[in-house]
Amino acid sequence: MARFDLIISNGVVITAEDLGQYDIGIKDGKIVKVVAKGSLKGAESKRVIDAQGGYVMPGGVDAHVHLEEPPLFGKGSTADNFETGTRSAVCGGTTTVIAFAPQPKTEDSLLDVLKETHLKAKDNCYSDYSFHLLVGNPSEKALGEFATLREEGISSLKIYMTYEALRLNDSQILDVLLEARKQGITTMVHTENDDIINWMTKQLENRKLFDPKYHATSHPAVAEFEAAYRAICLSEFIDVPILIVHVSSPVAVKHIREAQSRGLPIYAETCPQYLFLTKKDLDKPGFEGAKCICSPPPRDGPEDQEGIWIGLIDGTFTVISSDHCPFRFDDSVNGKKTVLNEEYPNGRFKYIPNGCPGVETRLSLTLNADRLELKRFVELTSTNVAKLYGLHPQKGALVPEVSDADIVIWYPPGEMEEFELDNSMLHHNVDYSPYEGRKFAQWPRFTIIRGEVVWDRDGEGLVGKKGFGKFLKRASSSLAGSRQGGEWDINEF
Repeated sequence: MARFDLIISNGVVITAEDLGQYDIGIKDGKIVKVVAKGSLKGAESKRVIDAQGGYVMPGGVDAHVHLEEPPLFGKGSTADNFETGTRSAVCGGTTTVIAFAPQPKTEDSLLDVLKETHLKAKDNCYSDYSFHLLVGNPSEKALGEFATLREEGISSLKIYMTYEALRLNDSQILDVLLEARKQGITTMVHTENDDIINWMTKQLENRKLFDPKYHATSHPAVAEFEAAYRAICLSEFIDVPILIVHVSSPVAVKHIREAQSRGLPIYAETCPQYLFLTKKDLDKPGFEGAKCICSPPPRDGPEDQEGIWIGLIDGTFTVISSDHCPFRFDDSVNGKKTVLNEEYPNGRFKYIPNGCPGVETRLSLTLNADRLELKRFVELTSTNVAKLYGLHPQKGALVPEVSDADIVIWYPPGEMEEFELDNSMLHHNVDYSPYEGRKFAQWPRFTIIRGEVVWDRDGEGLVGKKGFGKFLKRASSSLAGSRQGGEWDINEF
């Protein structure tokens, strides 16, 4: 038998902790050796990949991906299922995704929803995967199922402070946070003030302002940063960690940074749309701006983008996710154009399916920007994600005898021919990308999952197989949690 199944030689290996020239030996889907460059020369292996001085990193972990979801937010259904979404992920260097199992308000059980989502994903995924429970109805039954969720390997959930179909009031949020604290569950929070959004929407419609660009106006930054501050207050009251998702406002970043400076376990996520898009991308002729509608919306301009970059560089942000929420554009049945009719030839912004594709472009967009130190890039796109969601060091690391051999190999710096992105190059089930026309000087050369090459850009491209991806049972977050041990004590107040 060969000593190794795969050797990766001559690479600049980058983890969250280290950067150096190493060779990597892989056997039975695991990292077994990370040794000085040249140390494995001549070793017996079924396959050797010469990285030629390219970056070698832990595979990307994207923990904010919407796949095969029902139309919870109005018209339209997500375009990608677990097959097409995870196919797109691996072609962009992401080896693990965490998607959502959404509980409608009409359902009182979370376990039933989890079972249904397992059936959608089973034998369909190219990447490894897990789920967050999306809590739309924190009924007594649902809250009582949190302990069973943990037994089933689910250690995170998501709640919303807006959207009629999912919004929880503050009392319900406190119920969720209290039970999440008891069970060691990480709670993701979509922080926007629903009343502000509804009030602004009414003001716009009273003025006959319906075009796609007004979606951004209807979701002003104050709606986000007020709700972010309120979520921080509720988290501190229960003494429980939360992750504030898809942060777009520098004022929200300021609130998060101040909470962290007081030692609160407040974590933050942002996404490429807040680094590379602005409000102007929604203000295009006709209906074209609908391609970039998401919530929160991209903000006003370069100053807002810079505020997010600063938060990534200084450590305020914990993770970068894609918030891949794809709808086909030229689709009048399930996509963005469901809202078009004679009365509203450019649609009505409040009904336009809300979300953008991005699971395949997340890593390349961020790396090509050349704003992050390389170890910090790995931390934000892989290692911290795995830690926050109970997957580290199995994922997000290259620890011998411990970590899965999930790896993304990039081209040697400066040696990939620059190209302009066209949607036809991507592997999602969407007919556009918000980033078409952008130039890229880096793209994953190889994606490897558990020692198997699933993407070979210079060869056959996608070489992975549907069904190779495995469900991952997760532990609790390994990042800092509640500051006080034991049960929440009402007598402290």
